[in-house]
Amino acid sequence: MSITMDAPSTTDAARTLRVDLVERAAALRPLLADNAAATDRDRGVPEENVRALAAAGLLSLTRPARYGGRQTDFRTLLEVTRELGRACGSTAWVTSLLNASAWFVGLFPALAQDDVWGTTPDARVAGVVTPAGTAHAVEGGYRVSGRWAPASGCAHADWAVLGVVRPDAEGTADAVGIVLAPMSELTVEDTWFVTGLRGTASNTLVGEDVFVPAHRFHSVPDAVEGRYATPFTDEALYRAPFVPVAAVVLTGPHLGLAAAAVDVLADRAPRRGLTMTDYATQAQAPTVQIAAGNAASLADSAQLHAYRAAADLDEAARSGVFPDYDARARMRMDAGMAVVHAREAVRLVCSAQGASTFGESNPLQRVWRDVETGSRHAVLNPEVAAEVYGKSLFGIRGTVTALV
Repeated sequence: MSITMDAPSTTDAARTLRVDLVERAAALRPLLADNAAATDRDRGVPEENVRALAAAGLLSLTRPARYGGRQTDFRTLLEVTRELGRACGSTAWVTSLLNASAWFVGLFPALAQDDVWGTTPDARVAGVVTPAGTAHAVEGGYRVSGRWAPASGCAHADWAVLGVVRPDAEGTADAVGIVLAPMSELTVEDTWFVTGLRGTASNTLVGEDVFVPAHRFHSVPDAVEGRYATPFTDEALYRAPFVPVAAVVLTGPHLGLAAAAVDVLADRAPRRGLTMTDYATQAQAPTVQIAAGNAASLADSAQLHAYRAAADLDEAARSGVFPDYDARARMRMDAGMAVVHAREAVRLVCSAQGASTFGESNPLQRVWRDVETGSRHAVLNPEVAAEVYGKSLFGIRGTVTALV
């Protein structure tokens, strides 16, 4: 399989749009950085951040153009959230998840998409696709109940994508699915008391006997195999493979956190001494120089893996050829390795900076907490990804998880 960093079919117009959106994200970094400590302390992304993201068009990257969205590609989403992550991991994470959930809506039937965006084109969507709820068939649809967590971005959402099981459909492709429900019919329990990504407010959504019309249900097994309900089959973005998308979109914030750590080291090492040594500054010490080189290279490696996976996603979507199991396994492996490299880059910087890293006034401690937390997301699990990918190299498929 060839290795590319950008989909070969990417047009000049798409690249121009990408540059513009990434520049918009970069322009927001001072604001996000100024608010980062409060975001972490108050356990929520400030509305000021959300308004700025929306005004810059960064919460509509995966909304269909039919509803005024950017309908861009996954490489663009990664580059945008990388820029945001250099200033605030929580804001970048929420941006990723709101865009990912909007992409899920783009897979549903036209009537479901109209329910979400028809009268409110700027409606935002959060979601938890883990099947933590139950859907019971009734006339015209389903009665859905459950508890879904962690629901990143739910504080800023109008709708939710929720994973469910259907006991009545056991043994069929409809036994597991995702449904769409308005946030007004759900309640939010404040359960997100964590060490990292505190500002994502990834609380628990609770639904009790919520009626969901039949058109707002989508089979997960169908989605995993690329059988989507959207009738707009000419829209390339919504032809990308379901599980790799769910994994790859989470890498962008980690790329930003790794870059932020390297930025901190490059800024501080020339101005700080190396305690209990004869070096006037950390930057003069070979140990710190080696740490800087290795950390920067790992941050680069994280980007290379993530961008290769995004290129594979975008090319498959544009070509309309659904990638086979082995290709999807490699994309999931790339996502896992991207966050492993990002996490290690941050660890090296923390070690080079020493115990001062963990002072509450040092932004590096927040970067460390955020990357350690986010990189443990289940769909990014590098060991599971390695087993899936390794087995696929020997022609062994479908024995670890259905989510490939």
